[in-house]
Amino acid sequence: MNAFRFAYPQLLWLLTLLPLLIFLRGRKGPAPALVFSTTSVAKVIADGRKSRPGTIPAILRLLTLALLIIGLARPQFGNTTTTIEASGIDILLAVDVSGSMDALDFTLNGQPASRLEVVKAVVSRFIKQRPNDRIGLVAFAGRPYLVCPLTLDHDWLQKRLDTLETGMIEDGTAIGSAIASGTNRLRHSKAKSRILILLTDGMNNAGKIAPLTAAEAAETMGIKVYTIGAGTRGEAPMPIVDQFGRKRLVRVRVDIDENTLRKVAARTGAQYFRATNTKSLEKIYKEINKLETTTRKIKHFSMYRELFLYPVLLALLLIGAELIVTRRRLP
Repeated sequence: MNAFRFAYPQLLWLLTLLPLLIFLRGRKGPAPALVFSTTSVAKVIADGRKSRPGTIPAILRLLTLALLIIGLARPQFGNTTTTIEASGIDILLAVDVSGSMDALDFTLNGQPASRLEVVKAVVSRFIKQRPNDRIGLVAFAGRPYLVCPLTLDHDWLQKRLDTLETGMIEDGTAIGSAIASGTNRLRHSKAKSRILILLTDGMNNAGKIAPLTAAEAAETMGIKVYTIGAGTRGEAPMPIVDQFGRKRLVRVRVDIDENTLRKVAARTGAQYFRATNTKSLEKIYKEINKLETTTRKIKHFSMYRELFLYPVLLALLLIGAELIVTRRRLP
């Protein structure tokens, strides 16, 4: 990529002093006074041609100073290339979008928010922290649904993440099917590390594949499955619409099959986490981010050509022009 730059851009601040020089030069001082013994001497002087710097030499001098400052800042033009190699990690995010994800036991910006709203916000930040990973997204409820395949186009991935909502898939919690679907998406990957991060707030009650059976398949293919149970302990407020069309909150019991989720993670060499509030959920994704990190290789090449000689030569020409103008104005 072609680029123009200054090696010492901080020196360009000196250009701001030039208007000050113009101001100081333009200030009027007291009128000069000379005492002569006779008026005839003053008359001779008055009849002679006046010698003064003039406007043109002053302008040339200021332009010369400006060019010398630009030269000192060392303008450069050249090519720069940055190559970033992918980290070698492919990540598939599996997010529960069943109806229970509407429970309002989390907060967002200090206000009560549904589990799904908070999960989307936290996952969005997680994606931003992994710019060089291929990341995909699977939503699941009564069955899994591929929202976005593995991609490095994270802008598109973020847009697809924003579309997640409860009710987009028939209700239920097919944890086993979600793991199987994620494993199937990752099995053809040639990345050094392949991980599935599954978040749910319920128990497996749909689908034809048991979670532990799906975990065995993931283990066989060398895929880690991190599991996250989302939801407060005990009861959570759930918005419902009654028979009269009015919205109200009811308390519902939070049932998460932590034992199964823990076994799934352990079987694949990963970990299980429990998020009971927004803060703990953010901490979990940060922890996974630290656990699954490899050093990225960054190659930077640059070749610049010095251009300072051009403003300096032009400044010398202006100095010569100033000398010529000044000599011509002398008596």
